[in-house]
Amino acid sequence: MSALESDIRPVGQRTVKKKYFSFRGYGMLLPAFLLMLVFSYYPPIMAIIFSFSHWDGFNPPAFNGLQNYISVLTDHLFWISMFHLGVWSFFKLILEISIPLIVAVVIYHLKSERARYIYRVLFVIPMVVPMIVQLMVWSFIYSPQIGMLDTFLKDIGLGMLTQNWLGAPHIALYSLVFVGFPFVIPFNLLIFYAGLQNIPDSVFEASRLDGVSRIRRFFTIEVPLVLGQIKLLMILTIIGLLQNIALPLVLTNGGPGYSTYIPGLYMYFTAFTNGELGLGMAIAMILFIIVLALTLLQVKFIKPSTEFEA
Repeated sequence: MSALESDIRPVGQRTVKKKYFSFRGYGMLLPAFLLMLVFSYYPPIMAIIFSFSHWDGFNPPAFNGLQNYISVLTDHLFWISMFHLGVWSFFKLILEISIPLIVAVVIYHLKSERARYIYRVLFVIPMVVPMIVQLMVWSFIYSPQIGMLDTFLKDIGLGMLTQNWLGAPHIALYSLVFVGFPFVIPFNLLIFYAGLQNIPDSVFEASRLDGVSRIRRFFTIEVPLVLGQIKLLMILTIIGLLQNIALPLVLTNGGPGYSTYIPGLYMYFTAFTNGELGLGMAIAMILFIIVLALTLLQVKFIKPSTEFEA
């Protein structure tokens, strides 16, 4: 049938055919939706239900109302873990926001397009290294006596500063914060670089004509015009820390004592070491509420385009 013949078919026939293709399109999405329902929606729904029960994973769960939530919120370990999360977030937000932004600005203003491309690739390559490998490397760096950090301090005459970085309660948390040095997070770098690319060249050209210095340009042009990206990465950083388990689990196992306990680790030990799955799910729900609140704040207040126009 030619296109002309197709156009002159009765309206009712064209409508039926359009609905047929529309339903077929939705039908193709059905398998993916069912898989999401089973693997993405079902576990959180069950976690919400079991968070109101006493359940050890073997015997049938027994409904206990809000007792799990009361136990968590009155447990001093939970608040210790939240305090550590606050300290960790403070340093991470400063280091993982400011340093990638500065590096992105420096790369963006390189004159050679080839050099900009090469530096972007070099900074992004570490993303392909598995997390567990990076953690094992840092475990070796912090290793007492034979670790790279202590060896370096001895070589430069600062042997009096050597110590058990992951084994001393007063320094272990800060040692974990330092993991990731020099803090040029590839994801953050690319987000900032994309934000800088959205700034019209005329803005930079006008600043050059006005004789604006690089430092003044950074604080009066670049930082305000990537404020949306800064807010976004602040929220994502805190969410990532709330969900962080691998780093303290591999390097310190939460110790020494409870000096590196954070909420994610508190949930893990409660559920899988102590066998209190119902209590662990209550902790997960509290963390979920915090993440949800931060996400809603992000959706409501982060409007990069609006800030760019301002």
